[in-house]
Amino acid sequence: MAMRLQILGSGSAGNCALLQTAAARVLIDAGFSCRRLRELLHAAGTRMEEIDAVFLTHEHGDHAAGIEGFKKHPRTEIYANAPTARAVWQKAGREASWRLFETGTTFRVRDLEVTSFAVPHDAQEPVGFCFAHGDAQDLFSPRRSLAWLTDLGHVPAAVYAHLRACEVVVVESNHCPKLLEADHRRPWSTKQRIAGRHGHLSNAATRELLEATAHPGWRRVFLTHLSRDCNSLAAVECELAGLRARLGEACGFEIVAPGGGTAAWEW
Repeated sequence: MAMRLQILGSGSAGNCALLQTAAARVLIDAGFSCRRLRELLHAAGTRMEEIDAVFLTHEHGDHAAGIEGFKKHPRTEIYANAPTARAVWQKAGREASWRLFETGTTFRVRDLEVTSFAVPHDAQEPVGFCFAHGDAQDLFSPRRSLAWLTDLGHVPAAVYAHLRACEVVVVESNHCPKLLEADHRRPWSTKQRIAGRHGHLSNAATRELLEATAHPGWRRVFLTHLSRDCNSLAAVECELAGLRARLGEACGFEIVAPGGGTAAWEW
């Protein structure tokens, strides 16, 4: 096995993905209740006690709600920077097996090389991740890579290089500005937060990011964290149509429906 990714759930109701290599079985975020997380993992063919590590992007409940469930599984290491860990401790306690990293550093977990990088969001110290496995000089285990980028209101210059360096990109395409403006359920202050520089990327902002970083090495792009009320699959599809045509068949695109997940994809 090289790398195998399955997004278990995406959106405001919860976010979590299962990433597997030959020697590692890890989660990227754990934004569901313990019970729901067990159900999702069972459907994916694994169990909570088989998870080696969880990597947290930030402390919001739709990304960290399931951490409390890992108190009973001390072999599972929880990776977060110190501000995120402290925020989660207030709700989940410190009983889990925490491993702290400094934002911007690269470290190894089993056969994964993990790089964290800062992103602008209304959380303590939110991050994105790059995961790499294998060796570029090894014909039998070539280097594979994944960029994970969700929950950010704008894109700092340093982020572009991370996306260019990876074969698979997971990025949020959170809202359509017209649908956000027309939404009657959210107060004005919430709309301002979502659209602000520490909120979420609009479909157009995501397109601009991908256009600026697109390269022939990309094999797949996942569009995630869609708002159920303020976005639609059709709106994302329309916004990204030109980029899809430009990249051609060499790079697949998958738009993850709000509340949904994906089948496993291996490369």
